[in-house]
Amino acid sequence: MIRCEELVKIYKTADLEVVALQGLDMQVNDGELMAIIGNSGSGKSTLLNMLGGLDKPSAGKLFVDGKDLLSFGEKELVNYKRETVGFVWQNNARNLIPYLTALENVELPVLLKGRRCRARAIELLEAVGLGHRFKNKLSELSGGEQQRVAIAIALANEPRLLLADEPTGSLDTKTSDQVLDLFRTLNQTMGITIVIVTHDPLLARKVDRVVQIRDGKTSAEMIRRESYADELARLDAEDAMSGQQESHIEYAVLDKAGRLQIPAGYLDADGFKDSNKVRVEMEEGRIILYPQEMMP
Repeated sequence: MIRCEELVKIYKTADLEVVALQGLDMQVNDGELMAIIGNSGSGKSTLLNMLGGLDKPSAGKLFVDGKDLLSFGEKELVNYKRETVGFVWQNNARNLIPYLTALENVELPVLLKGRRCRARAIELLEAVGLGHRFKNKLSELSGGEQQRVAIAIALANEPRLLLADEPTGSLDTKTSDQVLDLFRTLNQTMGITIVIVTHDPLLARKVDRVVQIRDGKTSAEMIRRESYADELARLDAEDAMSGQQESHIEYAVLDKAGRLQIPAGYLDADGFKDSNKVRVEMEEGRIILYPQEMMP
């Protein structure tokens, strides 16, 4: 569904250049539910804007659903945003029109495309658990309910890809869990590819794969050991305080030039703190890193 190769994004002002992405590589499979995590300034929101057709890379390759986004003109980008991708923002003001009802908010994007929209809007609100809130305006909905309306809007034109930028950032823990469970249900029932950007590593427990971005590059991937449904069943069957294991296995990402980002905590060990050099040795099929002054 998504293929990024050596993506670079440089923002320029009169006397300043900011490099947001520095040769990022990433692939997302069709029908996958995954998350992108990273600290503020790591480049994750820049990447999401590019996937949504809201910004263009300075260099590299970007394909979504077989389409080369770098070759698109303005008209093709408009069609792409209408037909291929749906967007859910953290700030509800960017998703919703406050003086319309929940039903009218969901009807609007379908109406703008010239389709009969009432039945489709009702179907989507029922799908996100708001079948009893059709006629309510935003001031009458909780934060979680407003975000569910936003998800229904993003699904209105049947996109192949759903992008969510910090969708639980303004919600409490219980409501966040409900929204994330909704994403998983939609992923399973509709087969839609979902990419969620967040700064919260705990989100990893809800998705199958997590890509970590650091300094504008993909630095690590966390891949689920077992399906989320299997994990819940296992936890229900055993004492919650015994035998628990990490839900994901973490892998560092090696780029095409052979560069590797080592997790920061590893470099706090004795011998690595005071030097930017390491000795690299191959031992029995394993690559071993030694501090500069330490010999194997």
